[in-house]
Amino acid sequence: MKKITVVGAPMWLGQSVFGTQLAPAVIRSAGLIQSLQFRHTDVIDSGDLEFKSEENYCSVDDIRCKIKNLNPVWEGVELLASRVSEIVAEGRFPLILGGDHSIAIGSLAGVAKHYRNLGVIWYDAHADSNTMATSPSGNVQGMPLAASLGAGQSELVKVGGYRNKIKAEHVVLIGVRDIDAGEQEFIERNQIKQFTSEDVFRIGIHNVIEEAVSYLATQCDGIHLSFDLDVLDPSDAPGVGTPVAGGISLKENIEAMNLLAKHNIITSAEFVEVNPLVDRDGKTVKAAIALIEALLTN
Repeated sequence: MKKITVVGAPMWLGQSVFGTQLAPAVIRSAGLIQSLQFRHTDVIDSGDLEFKSEENYCSVDDIRCKIKNLNPVWEGVELLASRVSEIVAEGRFPLILGGDHSIAIGSLAGVAKHYRNLGVIWYDAHADSNTMATSPSGNVQGMPLAASLGAGQSELVKVGGYRNKIKAEHVVLIGVRDIDAGEQEFIERNQIKQFTSEDVFRIGIHNVIEEAVSYLATQCDGIHLSFDLDVLDPSDAPGVGTPVAGGISLKENIEAMNLLAKHNIITSAEFVEVNPLVDRDGKTVKAAIALIEALLTN
């Protein structure tokens, strides 16, 4: 039985669609904590961190303005890194509720300092491997994987007081299907293992997860799951900021979480990009809870 600490990271400034900051509270109100407590005797809900919610405007002469809301995002992920590190140091499983995917910079900074070789399963429709030089939008939500690998703006790269939280050979991308040109070059240059949504359809989610587990388990002493709800097909998860057609079904993703639970190798996890303001009948919130329940069945 895992000792789980839930922490909310109500960030929306890493992207441009208001609403993801509401997700932690909405997911809780839909019954997540009670569900976890039914399965695990030791569940602590530590509440939400306090993040700034106002957009940051700066001089157009400041080169850092090419990254939108850099200062408030940076401050938020530093705060998250500190809290997550405390949770891991207490011997507990951190379950982080986003918030947009920029929070992964803080999650990984907090987790990775406790492992020699942290693995990452990056479950997302997007590769999130842009830097200021390659990003078409300037949104930090498209940069967390690159930053965690040591590439990009110094403030983001050095969150937690150190660089290079993870190694490229310890990363597996699953479900990607909307990759910018700069990201594709980054993935190829760093030889990051990836399974596109087409790969999942071709060989099946069971084989994808088994191969990912086999690839990481022999190299890593911990594995972080970073799960972006936009990996799901929009028909199953309409309430996300950047939906992409052709995604993996909720049924297949629940199967994937069940397999990860069976292997019992995930040591920390975050679920991000739920936006209750664009959801339909709570469908995406319910999907997030079902996925978390499947992952934490043991």
